[in-house]
Amino acid sequence: MNNVPTRYLGELAVSAQGLGCMGMSHGYGATDDAQSIATLQHALDLGVTFLDTADFYGAGHNEELIGRAVAGRRDEVVLATKFGFANRLGEPTRVRGDAAYVRQACEASLRRLGVDHIDLYYQHRVDPQVPIEETVGAMAELVREGKVRHLGLSEAGAPTIRRAHAVHPIAALQSEWSLWTRDLEAEIAPVCRELGIGLVPFSPLGRGFLTGRYNSVEGLEESDVRRGQPRFADGNLERNLAIVARLNELAAAKGVTAGQLALAWMQYRGDDVVPIPGTRRRQYLEENLAALDVELSGEDLAAIEAAAPPDQVAGTRYDATSLSFVNG
Repeated sequence: MNNVPTRYLGELAVSAQGLGCMGMSHGYGATDDAQSIATLQHALDLGVTFLDTADFYGAGHNEELIGRAVAGRRDEVVLATKFGFANRLGEPTRVRGDAAYVRQACEASLRRLGVDHIDLYYQHRVDPQVPIEETVGAMAELVREGKVRHLGLSEAGAPTIRRAHAVHPIAALQSEWSLWTRDLEAEIAPVCRELGIGLVPFSPLGRGFLTGRYNSVEGLEESDVRRGQPRFADGNLERNLAIVARLNELAAAKGVTAGQLALAWMQYRGDDVVPIPGTRRRQYLEENLAALDVELSGEDLAAIEAAAPPDQVAGTRYDATSLSFVNG
């Protein structure tokens, strides 16, 4: 087993890089359970202990898939899952954070995962109709009952994080963060650090775009959600490719891929940062993990940031509806 370093989310010890599992069940086209299970088990073999899922991914399929993959290896893995979306993919977005739903969702996730406790339980999005105190209070009850070990939030705003943490310690905030999504750096990350909350960036490779593997959406399957995302739209895509071209030049000079350079930059954000790049393939899993060994100087970091200035990223990361549920 490779020696993947350990980082801490609050008091929760995890591998310094986790594995985001959403794409194994939905979002990025056709899936292959056998391939995904092999990748999940390979991740454990390599020392990746931190697996991230949600009840929304594949309408529960992703949790079931992970349950099958980690059966017999529960002590090797830190399982993180999320609740909150009460709709299916393609239906109007509906978020629930009421106490009854929190318990209902947790019990269902435990059944699908085939475990007796969840290591890190996130609220996937903040319910604008329910006080965060009620939601986190219900989550805290699950901790007291031993069904959950640590609590997290996803895409929550700074005031909400403070209010939630006052009810029960929050171990981690999971939000989108990468070279082309840096919204949380101004206010949210500093609040998390003040409170001792770890940061878990999802889509640290810009939904795969920062790897340099995509020059158009034509190669994406019809069901791939990226086809409908603003940054992949005509006009925006071409402008964003200029960023990737500059990253490719820097990466080539260091003998790494653009994706590894983007991940290494992410990992240099702090010891409290644990990115969770997603992949279904063992090849890309190994490539992502190799980013842990990339050393960056102060000059390297400055050059990377100069190559990808936030004000030159074209398009919002979500459409207007999805953005309305961010930073609540």
